Amino acid sequence: MFSDTMLGILCLLIAALSRGDAAKAVTQTPAILSVPVGQEVVLKCNIQRDDDSAPFFFRQFPGDAPQLILWYYHLWSSPKYGSGFSSSRFNANASSDVDYQFIIKQAKTEDSAEYYCSNWDSSVSERVVVFGGGTKLLVTSSDVTPPVVTVFPPSNDELQSKEATLVCVATQSIPYADVTWMARGRPATDAVATGPATRETNGNYKISSYLTVQTSEWNSDVPYTCKVSLGSQSAENTVSKSKCVT
Repeated sequence: MFSDTMLGILCLLIAALSRGDAAKAVTQTPAILSVPVGQEVVLKCNIQRDDDSAPFFFRQFPGDAPQLILWYYHLWSSPKYGSGFSSSRFNANASSDVDYQFIIKQAKTEDSAEYYCSNWDSSVSERVVVFGGGTKLLVTSSDVTPPVVTVFPPSNDELQSKEATLVCVATQSIPYADVTWMARGRPATDAVATGPATRETNGNYKISSYLTVQTSEWNSDVPYTCKVSLGSQSAENTVSKSKCVT
């Protein structure tokens, strides 16, 4: 159950994402971060100007609603925390009135998620909440199970046209991964589209990536490899016309 405060913040989130007139910018760095288990994580948030309001920090798992972790103003002695979160694992500080740092102490694999910073903007006609672009955090461990990778060849119908699509599906225990394609042993990046992770009923995550190829290349038996990496753990699968059963 969400508290009234949390529901209000989520409503503001939806309203903010639907507006394009906010003059204030919230900048987060880095956009993507991979760290080993046990390392301290520091995510930076610049709110451009001080509107006398505390920035909020959220965590979001794929397919789930955002969770409010904490909010903190640079004049406060300590942050205020959302339900289920505390100073034992999370903290925040500020190096100026616009530069904030969100801190995760001794990161765990279950901290792998997307993190957002937000702040009020009072410069527009209707006060709104502005969100940063988010940080995708991947916390890796040697204990993490390698992903299971399957590559599907183009359909027979697609092979009747000039272009066809290969599909790589990875099933894994954490929501983010680095997906790369290879063709003829070289990176293939121009026609790649990788979707967001979706959570399955068993708690695992599934990521699908698509590679568009020339049908003539497929017919000439070019091998295509999809590799999925979770930090030090990785798995790959290769498909070609000759390896497929007609």
